[in-house]
Amino acid sequence: MDSPVGPLTLVAADTGELAGLYMEQHRHRPALETFGLRDDSILPEVQQQLKEYFAGDRTTFDVPLKLTGTPFQQRVWTALKDIPYGEVITYGQLAATLGLVPGASRAVGLANGKNPVSIIVPCHRVIGSTGNLTGYGGGLDRKQALLDHERADVLF
Repeated sequence: MDSPVGPLTLVAADTGELAGLYMEQHRHRPALETFGLRDDSILPEVQQQLKEYFAGDRTTFDVPLKLTGTPFQQRVWTALKDIPYGEVITYGQLAATLGLVPGASRAVGLANGKNPVSIIVPCHRVIGSTGNLTGYGGGLDRKQALLDHERADVLF
């Protein structure tokens, strides 16, 4: 689907849940031929919720997700969903919310980077300890655009 941050590829699981949301040239995007035939009945609802998000009418998502990853990655992705719209936290703060030592921020960052459902699981809301943008599978320009979009809504 088209979006303000460029084309988005939506991937449904065979169980009818959203399994992937990838941007153009996404760092960890699987090859298109691996997507195969799935139950794509969820995709119209995902598209509608994304349109509402980009229009400034939605701050959370409630589509069913099928996130495939290690147990640690799953913990990180679950914690990402708790970061409020329009706010940011650091990788160290995210590690602390998971009960990890501050040095675990690198491991948290790696798991964050493998998030298969960008935007909906808001990995763009995690920044470096200095306040700078660091790493984003869809590119730092898209991360900045998503943060600017959310901040504009929160300010008004």
